[in-house]
Parts: sequence; C-alpha cells; structure tokens
Amino acid sequence: MPPTLASLVQHSALKLTVRAGEDRLDTPVRWAHVSELADPVPYMEGGELLLTTALTLDAEDPEAMHRYVRRLLAAGVVGLGFAIGVNYDDIPEALLDAARAEGLPLLEVPRRTPFLAISKAVSAAIAADQYRAVTAGFEAQRELTRAALAEGPDAVVARLAAHVDGWVAMYDTSGTVLAASPEWAARRAARLTPDVERLRDRPAPASAVVGGTDDRVELQSLGTGRRVRGALAVGTGAPLGTAERYAVHSAIALLTLTTERSRSLQAAEGRLGAAVLRMMLSGQPDHARAVAGDLYGGLLDAPFRLLIAEVSSGSGGSGGSGGSASTKATRSTRATGSTKATGSAGEPEKEPPLPALADALESAAARAGETVLAVPESEGRLVVLAGDGGAVVIACAAYAEREAEDAGVVVGLSAPTGPIAAGAAYKQAEQALSVARRRGRALVEHEDLAAGSVLPLLADDAVRAFADGMLRALHEHDATGRGDLVASLRAWLSRHGQWDAAAADLGVHRHTLRYRMRRVEEILGRSLDDPDVRMELWLALKATGADAPETR
Repeated sequence: MPPTLASLVQHSALKLTVRAGEDRLDTPVRWAHVSELADPVPYMEGGELLLTTALTLDAEDPEAMHRYVRRLLAAGVVGLGFAIGVNYDDIPEALLDAARAEGLPLLEVPRRTPFLAISKAVSAAIAADQYRAVTAGFEAQRELTRAALAEGPDAVVARLAAHVDGWVAMYDTSGTVLAASPEWAARRAARLTPDVERLRDRPAPASAVVGGTDDRVELQSLGTGRRVRGALAVGTGAPLGTAERYAVHSAIALLTLTTERSRSLQAAEGRLGAAVLRMMLSGQPDHARAVAGDLYGGLLDAPFRLLIAEVSSGSGGSGGSGGSASTKATRSTRATGSTKATGSAGEPEKEPPLPALADALESAAARAGETVLAVPESEGRLVVLAGDGGAVVIACAAYAEREAEDAGVVVGLSAPTGPIAAGAAYKQAEQALSVARRRGRALVEHEDLAAGSVLPLLADDAVRAFADGMLRALHEHDATGRGDLVASLRAWLSRHGQWDAAAADLGVHRHTLRYRMRRVEEILGRSLDDPDVRMELWLALKATGADAPETR
C-alpha cells in the first residue's frame, strides 16, 4: 500500500499531531511538497501533503483561510502540514476552523521535525511500495511460467485470476471461451464475444476496456505480428495496480506462446526482445535482465554497442521487415521459412536492405557463438544491441563498407557502454546516423564525431541560410564601401576581443576598430558583450566561409 496520512502520523520519528480531518487519514499520499506561496495550486498535481510555515499567509484571517483551504481541496491536496514554532507558536484558530469546516486533514508539525524528514519518509514509503509491487509482479511471473510449463493455459488463467483478485477468461480467434476462472466467469466472459470480435479486427497488439466501475474488464489481444490469435479478458473491480499489471503482461506473453505454432516462436521472442530493449532504453536494466532471463546470455551485462540502421533516401529497397509490421528479436539466428518474391523475369528479387543486414549480423553472431538483440522499429529502422569488440560489430562495419552502394543502408554506431547507459547510447547512435545521412557515408561511429572538428557539421543548407541572414546587413554595409565590418568582426573574434592584436592584424588604429565594432552592434541590434552572440557570429562566419583578413 502507498503511504497514507495515518501512516505518517504513526511514524514515531515525525511526532505529527492531527488537528483536523481525523476521518480522512486513510487517504494515500503521492508526494510531500513544501510551499510558502499564498496560492500554491498551480504547482500541485493532486495527492500531495502540503507543508508550510505560513510565511506569506494571513493565517489569522478566517475568510482568507477558508478560501485557501477550498483551493487546496479543489487541487486534490490530501492534507496540510503546519509547522509551529517558526512563524506561529500554534496553529491559528482561523486555519483550524477552516480545515475542520471544509474537511481538510491538518497535521501539526513540531519545530524539531524538519520538513525534509517528512519528505524522506514519504519518498521511502513510496519506494518501498513500488519495490513490493515489482517483487510481487516478478513472483507472479515465475508462478505463471511454472504453471504454463507444467499444466498449460488453463492453469495460467486460474493463477492470474487469483493474483488480480478477479476473473480471467481466454478466447480463441472466433471469440469462443477456451478457459475461464473462477468457473462462474465463463458466463460473464461469453457476453463479451462481440467485444472480442471487434478487438480481432484491429491490428495487434490491441487492447480495450469495457464494463462499468464494479466490473471493469480489460481485453488484450494474444498473438504475434499483426494477426490476432486470441484474446485475454481480465475482470476486476478497480484499475490494475503495478504488480497486477506485471502479472497480466506475463500471462499475455505466456498464452501467446501457447497459441502460436513453432514457426512463430521467434516472433514471440521478438516481442520479448522488444520489451527488453525498451526497458534497457528507459533505464531499467535490472527489469530487462529479469524479464530476459538467460535468453540473451551475458549480452545485457557486458559492455555493448548500440547501432541504428535505416534505408538511405537514395535506395529503392524497402526499409520494412519483410512485409511484417511486428517487432522481431533474435539471439543468434533467424529462420524465415518464407519464399522470396520473384521479379517479372522469374528471378528472385533482392532481399530488402534492413532484413539483409539483420541476417548478416545474426550469421556473424552464430559463427562466433555470440548473442545479439535485433529489433526492427516501426519507423523503418533496425536497432541492434551487440557486444563491444565482437564479431557482430565487425560484421556491421564490413557489411556497410562492402554493400554501401548496393544495399542503400546507413548506420549510426554508439560508443561502448553498459546497461545503465543504454538510453544515452541510443541517442549517440541517432546522432551518428544523422551525420552519416548528411555526409553520405554508410557508417559513422559516435566516437569519430568527438574526435573531429565541429566545422564539418556546419555544412548544412539550414545552417548556411541562418548564417547568411545573420551577416546580410553587414555585407550590405560593406558593399557601399563605407567600411570593412565583416573582416573587422572576423579579426576581432579570432583575437578573442583583444583590440590591439586585432587592430594590428587589420592594419588600423584600435580606435577605428572600436568604432567598427560599435557599428556592428548598431546594425545587428545585438551586443558583442554577450558570449552567445559572439559564438553565433563566429559560427556564421565559419559557415559562410568568410575569410580572415591578411595580416600586415
């Protein structure tokens, strides 16, 4: 259970005293927030315990306190903690009367209890509740897995119903109930056949919520790829909690495996692989390892590289995954089991670039005994997780170099990283991919970007257009023959604003250079004292190729 006002009052170290709202102490607390504002409502999300010393409040004005309390309740604030011995020796009667009249729980905070201690207590209780939920979810996952292996789908349905404290039913593609628990749930589940049929007509994975508040039913599709092979109904009296949600997702994965033929086993692994990758990218490596188990060996623990590949704009090949919109993942090899399409002359057409790259990487992994996680994204990109310095990374570089023109694939490769920084590695790979597209290269490593100069990155039409616009007024001034402001600006910036050195480079007196820089500020309407302005002007000069003046 999340922390409540009652649990905070019972916390022996906090010494809180209830002064109003005794009948509402079972309310959950989402967070503890400190504010001395007269109107903190714009900064509230609801569910907070607000802590204050009434520094800016007229806490002795009854009318003001009634308005204050009503605003807090309207914003969803669950309680007010008032520190005594700071600005007030006791809670003012006006605030006490308002809290009692409006039903707002009011807690007296003694001077020796810092607000930080309350915030820490709330945070610790929330973390403990989340840990319990995750632990319970993983335990449910293990229990469901054992049931699936030992007894089959019926046992999974029964275990899930017990875990969510509700009812569960499994359907086939026609909407027929295959299993239900408890037994009475079969009649309730049969009435949902039309909803299951509508779910079947939507691309998988699909979900829907039906029913009322007392019998809330979640429908989830079963099956890999876009083809729905069944459905799972979970009926509860309230929305699912974190642990229950873990259990439902685990049951969906397990029941999906039981409904698929052997040819679809890899597709099911793909969904698991995509989930593992999402967890890694969202900073949850421990969850990813727990879900993946031994599926990917030590790949998720050892230093790895993340690469993103996409079809180059000049390629005529498809960026998809062979006609399927599903997400796939592989450990080392991928069995397609499909016949390649043939052209008008009867010869097989070339395999689309991204599946071909995936095949090459998986083959290299199989030969080297490595594991690799390859997940096609819906945007027509392939994301691959591979061990640093292994055969997969080497094969990727070789493939990109060998097939650069024919394959039409561009690749961005991250620096070596660990599981905790997978999200940063994804950004690195995207940045490298962007540079590869701009420079027309088949593969760019993120480490190469940091080792080079930033100037090649300015070779972009949008950057040049920005630079031309920024310097246009100065060029127009110089064209009239009234001074060389562009060259003077270039010299002054290159000398870091040193007047004598820049004037010497230009062969003019420093007072002349000062006058020119004032004219630059007047024309541009910007101050050269601003470092951001100096940086933008310097990059604009570099982007437009404005040459430095000859020194004399």
